Amino acid sequence: MIRFQVVVCEGTECKRRNSSILKEEFTKKIKEYGLEKKVSLFTNTCFGFCDKGPVVIVYPDCVVYAPLKVEDIDEICQKHLLKGKPVTSLTLADITPEEEQKIIEYQEANFHIKQERRVLKNSGIINPMNIKEYISRNGYFGLYKALKEMTPEEVIEELIKSGLRGRGGGGFPTGLKFRFARNNESDIKYIICNADEGDPGAFMDRAILEGDPHSVIEAMIIGGYAIGASQGYIYCRAEYPLAVERVNHAIKQAYEYELLGENIFGSGFSFDLEMRLGAGAFVCGEETALIASIEGERGMPRNKPPYPAEAGLWNKPTIINNVETLANIPRLIRKGSEWFASIGTEKSTGTKVFALGGKVNNTGLVEIPMGTKLREVIFNIGGGIPNGKKFKAVQTGGPSGGCLTEKHLDTPIDYDTLVKLGSMMGSGGMIVMDEDNCMVDVARFYLEFTVDESCGKCTPCREGTKRMLEILEKITAGKGTLEDVELLTSLAHTIKDSALCGLGQTAPNPVLSTLEHFKDEYIAHVVDKKCPAGVCRPLIKYYINDDCIGCGKCKRTCPVEAITGKIKEKHTINTDVCIKCGACALACPTHAIITA
Repeated sequence: MIRFQVVVCEGTECKRRNSSILKEEFTKKIKEYGLEKKVSLFTNTCFGFCDKGPVVIVYPDCVVYAPLKVEDIDEICQKHLLKGKPVTSLTLADITPEEEQKIIEYQEANFHIKQERRVLKNSGIINPMNIKEYISRNGYFGLYKALKEMTPEEVIEELIKSGLRGRGGGGFPTGLKFRFARNNESDIKYIICNADEGDPGAFMDRAILEGDPHSVIEAMIIGGYAIGASQGYIYCRAEYPLAVERVNHAIKQAYEYELLGENIFGSGFSFDLEMRLGAGAFVCGEETALIASIEGERGMPRNKPPYPAEAGLWNKPTIINNVETLANIPRLIRKGSEWFASIGTEKSTGTKVFALGGKVNNTGLVEIPMGTKLREVIFNIGGGIPNGKKFKAVQTGGPSGGCLTEKHLDTPIDYDTLVKLGSMMGSGGMIVMDEDNCMVDVARFYLEFTVDESCGKCTPCREGTKRMLEILEKITAGKGTLEDVELLTSLAHTIKDSALCGLGQTAPNPVLSTLEHFKDEYIAHVVDKKCPAGVCRPLIKYYINDDCIGCGKCKRTCPVEAITGKIKEKHTINTDVCIKCGACALACPTHAIITA
């Protein structure tokens, strides 16, 4: 009889820190100590504590070991798995089991105390390769209720009453989208899961597919029943091999259990599901470009209207929702719209998953009720800014979003508020920046990404974003003028108003928001020819101040021999020769080398 389940995190950061080696060592030690019949070992997706990895959780004790080393595993096997005594010196925090329907709460730094794990409730808890574990946590009960106790119209009405909005971009009401597709008569209809997650720093959808793939499959069957579709597709980028593997395995299991295919639950409703792989084009996150890709065409947006709910895949009514949106549906149907809307705000109900990253102590996946303030996410859940640095800004919505500043920290996180402030929810990226970030360079980084990912179909996006990037590169190189700043603003508004699809229409957001909140930094770049944050290399000059003790370490480190001086005497830097690599500043023991 299995007594313990050992779950090794296989999230991106934990894998980078060699979690796969931990699994191999656990496998070896479990066999060595004869624990094969008492211990089940498997890997799962991100647990949330990305910066604390590699992470291992032992159930049912709910003990979190992190950060773990290979040499620690023998002690865990001897004390915890053999004798039932957790090795407290290796634990992340004191963890206690919670009720069945709740994920455990990690106590350190309030990381999970202020969260509400709904979409991520199974991630890190169940083995995603075992459909029985999903079913044991009420999996497919929502599907049973929908097929056996509700009409398609009642399913749609429940979604509308819940207030569920799309979690992948603009936040369109999910139930209304379903109703539009339901009301469009057609012999064939389709439902598509958009798993083409391309925002820099975002990995929410990947984590859900890797950790809880059946929640998405169940939701798509419910959605197909609601709109009258008998075929579904999960469109996922090929860069997510683990997600692809686990979803394909889950689809196979669902067919074996007759949860996909003909006459599901004897209801007369039949539904088939397939996976389609994308090549990683950011533009294919746009629904009409995604449709073109599935059809075998180049992924390029189409004019709207008609919208996909009217004429989508192969010109048939089609519903497209992202992974997180769909993952909300099974529990919503099972527990009801009132339960779903019991948290959040009036117009933004439920929870939202964010990939919290950048200059913050606790990076990782967080799931919070809508309406939670930015301050709580960054300073309570995120643990604040590392190294005593000052908070400067947070970018929400990735390349399509905007920067929010210190004055916005008490802003509730919801769709409408973020849009009013020049940002957006997007898919859920949240990048924190401190005083060492140059906001002009941040705008340049996001625009560079957009230019690279533009499909080139419409002139405003194809040409306009390139011109904006050229201006930003000119400014960060110290060659910009005030006229360039005005032209940049004009171009941004023009592109926002005239681009064909959401990628182009939102591309100027990082530029416009930094111009609004940090225009003084733009002025410093073009008038004073200085980068206040010391990031833009052409505008940096290194100097040695009076704290120099003449040790000569900087001189020996300089790759171009730009530093001169005698031992025990103050050294100097020839700024005409200096290549601004910063090696001297890193080598100086007294921090005497500064930038200006």
